Amino acid sequence: MKEKYKNKYRIKSHRKPGWDYSDDGIYFLTIVTQNRICNLGKIVNNKMILSDFGKIVKNEFEKSFEIRDELFLNEYIIMPNHIHMIIVLNKIDDMVGRDDTVGRGYTVEPHGRVALRITTNTTNIKPNRPIRQPKSISSFFAGYKSAVNSKIDDYIDENNLDIPKYNKNNHFFQPNYHDHIIRNDNEHKIITAYIKNNPQKWNNDTFNE
Repeated sequence: MKEKYKNKYRIKSHRKPGWDYSDDGIYFLTIVTQNRICNLGKIVNNKMILSDFGKIVKNEFEKSFEIRDELFLNEYIIMPNHIHMIIVLNKIDDMVGRDDTVGRGYTVEPHGRVALRITTNTTNIKPNRPIRQPKSISSFFAGYKSAVNSKIDDYIDENNLDIPKYNKNNHFFQPNYHDHIIRNDNEHKIITAYIKNNPQKWNNDTFNE
């Protein structure tokens, strides 16, 4: 359900009660631009055409996996104002050697280069905010969103754009994220098809307003 805070859309927390998001597992995740602004590109003839901001977002997204050993990118799509992805968190194989089997015995087909890693950002914990565990979904998104803010700010400077820069008070992406824990092969197939077909469904997309 959509909520507004100070007339701005925000995502309600969809965390599963009691679930440790640093646990190994397969996750269907979605992040959305602040205020659902379509600044990542546009859909033309059922295909996503990336804007310059979208190209930065894509480059930083793929780069972030290349430096993080515990994460595998299974599938993803960048849409005009959001990114859908299937990510495998597998810290067990990170410690003992890599393969494509998740700790719970689920084998996946990797998307492109999957020997992926990212350095964990150390951040100050604010009051009433949960501690962000290293090698977790939250730490991945924190590092990624910070990198996107920085790179887009560089682009704004280099091109003398008369728009506000992005920082902790002006987010490019909404701070929260949607998630779903994938528990079986059928779910995995359905969600994979949903991601691949997302550009064709844009006119009826939940995030298209």
